[in-house]
Amino acid sequence: MSKIRVGIIGAGSWTVASHLPNLAAHKDVEFVAVARKGVELLTKIKEKYDFKIASEDYKDVIAAGVDVVVVGSPTGFHHEHAKAALEAGAHVMCEKPVTIDPKHAWDLVETANRVGKHLIISFGWNYQEVMTGAKKLMDEEGIGELEHMTLHMSSMTRELLSNTGAYPEAAPEALPEQRTWTDSKLSGGGYAQAQLSHALGAALWLTGARAKEGFALMSAPMNAPVELHDAISMRYDNGAIGVISGGSSHAAAHKKVHAVEVRAIGSEGQILVDLERAAVWHHKNGKETRLNLADDAGFYNCIGPIDSLMSAGRGEAFVNQSPGELGARTVEALDIAYRSAASGKLEKRI
Repeated sequence: MSKIRVGIIGAGSWTVASHLPNLAAHKDVEFVAVARKGVELLTKIKEKYDFKIASEDYKDVIAAGVDVVVVGSPTGFHHEHAKAALEAGAHVMCEKPVTIDPKHAWDLVETANRVGKHLIISFGWNYQEVMTGAKKLMDEEGIGELEHMTLHMSSMTRELLSNTGAYPEAAPEALPEQRTWTDSKLSGGGYAQAQLSHALGAALWLTGARAKEGFALMSAPMNAPVELHDAISMRYDNGAIGVISGGSSHAAAHKKVHAVEVRAIGSEGQILVDLERAAVWHHKNGKETRLNLADDAGFYNCIGPIDSLMSAGRGEAFVNQSPGELGARTVEALDIAYRSAASGKLEKRI
């Protein structure tokens, strides 16, 4: 069996906790090159996964000649790192949000199309039964023309975003640098970037919506350097309107289950997806459908994007359920929200 040569750019806390173990589950993986800052942890990662090259310079990963690359660096570097990997001939799985600037996100989409490589964004929920079941209902039954969508998410990020602690699911041996999340030049902002990007990746994939304009309020209690809470009103391209709410909850509040709810109302029906309660309900023209899901169906994992990246590396046919185009639409919505919060005005997509 030929090996799939893997490169890692940005082996941070989540890459260590999730992406590397998920890659190691594939028998045909060959860990070739890894880059991150900090020699001590870099050396530990190299030894644990038998990487041939370990460097603090991401260009050494690019030069190693890899088939696939995981980009897990801070968001502010995603465009540079992912574009370099794509142009070097690798398929790329990029952490969310794919970029801070929408123009950079669309440039990555164009680059992937130009070089004929796959760009996969780490929207893990889009590969899990709770979301794939909901998407199948939308594709096969639909709700007519989207008219209104509400999206709410709350998760345990108070400590992380206020610089008073770490994310509870972070790898203990690789706790993230605080500035990765709370220096807006690197992160682009707070809760909306760190967490709502996940929920937007699910909601915009489910409905196909594209944000057109919006108004946002954000708050930063606990003397946090970035916002902990978001309240956003949004209008989409087809004229539909909706609200997006995000809140940094307490660490013990949700444990492994994030509170995420998407409710979309259309001209002919509606759908509800509740990840916390593992519930999907669809209604159209008097017909109701409820999916039979396990209690833990909404527990987050990022296995699907990694499996898709490996399929891309093998040249296998697969369905990219978190494509770069979806990542770019997500960045557009986030960009509208942050510009509106800063200006105090309704802002349009640019």
